[in-house]
Amino acid sequence: MAFVKKVIRDERELKSLHPTQVECSYMFKEVDGRRLIQLNSYGSDQRDIPGKLSQTLQFDENSARELWEILGHKFRFEFRMRMS
Repeated sequence: MAFVKKVIRDERELKSLHPTQVECSYMFKEVDGRRLIQLNSYGSDQRDIPGKLSQTLQFDENSARELWEILGHKFRFEFRMRMS
C-alpha cells in the first residue's frame, strides 16, 4: 500500500508481459480537501486466497495528472469523458 507522490520514467527495458492476470478496482474520495483515487489489485486465481486484496496505490491530483499525461502520450489516447 502506497501513496504515489510522483510518476517518473524507468529507463530500463520492459522485458515481457506478465503471465499472471488480476482484476483492478478503483475508489475515489476527498480527504481533508484533497481528492484521491486508489487503485486496488487482487490475488490471481492461482493465489492461496484468490481475490484477496493484494496491492493498493493512491494518487492525488498531481500524480494522477502525471499518469494521465503519460498514458495519453504512450497510447496515443484521445481523451474524452466516458463514464461506465
